[in-house]
Amino acid sequence: MTPAARLSAAIELIDTIERDRVPAAKALKEWGTAHRFAGSGDRAAIAGLVWDVLRRYASSAFLMDSDTARARLIGMLRLERNMDTATMEALFDGGRFAPAPLTAAEQAALSHRSLKDAPAAIAGDYPDWLDSHLAKVFGEDRAAEAVAMASRAPLDLRVNTLKSNRDKVLKALAHLHAKPTQWSPNGLRIELSADARNPGIQAEEDFIKGGVEVQDEGSQLAALLTAAKPGEQVIDLCAGAGGKTLALAAMMQGKGRLIATDSDKRQLVPIHERLSRAGVHNADVRTPKGEADPLADISGTADLVVIDAPCTGTGTWRRNPDAKWRMRPGALEVRLKDQAEVLERSVPLVKAGGRIAYITCSVLAEENGEQVRAFVGRHPELAVVPPEQTASVLWDKAEAFAQAALQSDEGWLMTPRRTGTDGFFVSVLRKAG
Repeated sequence: MTPAARLSAAIELIDTIERDRVPAAKALKEWGTAHRFAGSGDRAAIAGLVWDVLRRYASSAFLMDSDTARARLIGMLRLERNMDTATMEALFDGGRFAPAPLTAAEQAALSHRSLKDAPAAIAGDYPDWLDSHLAKVFGEDRAAEAVAMASRAPLDLRVNTLKSNRDKVLKALAHLHAKPTQWSPNGLRIELSADARNPGIQAEEDFIKGGVEVQDEGSQLAALLTAAKPGEQVIDLCAGAGGKTLALAAMMQGKGRLIATDSDKRQLVPIHERLSRAGVHNADVRTPKGEADPLADISGTADLVVIDAPCTGTGTWRRNPDAKWRMRPGALEVRLKDQAEVLERSVPLVKAGGRIAYITCSVLAEENGEQVRAFVGRHPELAVVPPEQTASVLWDKAEAFAQAALQSDEGWLMTPRRTGTDGFFVSVLRKAG
């Protein structure tokens, strides 16, 4: 397919997503099935265009003063890909499979309109109802923070120190242009261009042998800030597919007891194979069975309970840009209830002097600092560990991290703009005793 034909396909897909209100991933999959002639490079390029339009969904329409699929694509090419008008005119030439030529109105918009006077929700590309929530956290910087959350995420990897080390994996993945991450001592980063195909890390020998896992640097840091230690009893209460479970296991160096569970047993399906591949031998996966509590035999013995809490996922918008447009106010209320319940569940598990690490991939105050304050208010035996103490696990990076991340009385908030990671909140609490 020519570059111009890819643009036409992207416009068609965006129109389908808007008209039929289907998730972008589903629309892209169905389009690929119906257009077998499109090669993998074509599909990757078209997917990149669609995702970028969703990243710039509001601002592109504002720039073009039109909310059609075509207008959003043109606006995105200017805002996200910095494409000049001459280059666009060469692609929008009306030829076979190419989009129709730019109209006088479109050319005028590209020449004279900008986002200078756009409201924050438009400039930052997020639903208007979230504006007050983001203002509470970021104030006048909310549009800039949201723009960073709309950018394309890199591919981050975590080296599994149970099987390898960063220098060794760095050399093995040199052909993918992997670089050390800024903060995580075990992280690698592969930058991806707008239309890049997935580098297929799962086919690399280091991945197959368990030497490396896919994990955002922010998630790696969240695990590090829990300060899990060899010999401890650690419970991962919302283990899901096991990303942080694997990171905790490496921190524990195979010593101690690591218990992983999740209220949704379906989420736990991948964890068994991942633990095996990573060479983790001290993990006990507790799958719920009916109404029985899988942790009924544990009471007041855990050194650390890790809660990777269910949340709105606002911190991961750059990886799932259409999720923010499908998010509704009621979703926040549901998640707040879920978080409060899992926090309450953690209290009887942790021993006196033990720790509870509360983690979300959200940037909203209601899910983060406010949730922690309400929790401590219900449990005077708990106290927040000062964030500057938790950051000490980053050693020589601690001071720079403290300057970059957003610190509150309750913990740390990482964001794409501040730390170059997904948006993660981490609070560590200690039980009196």
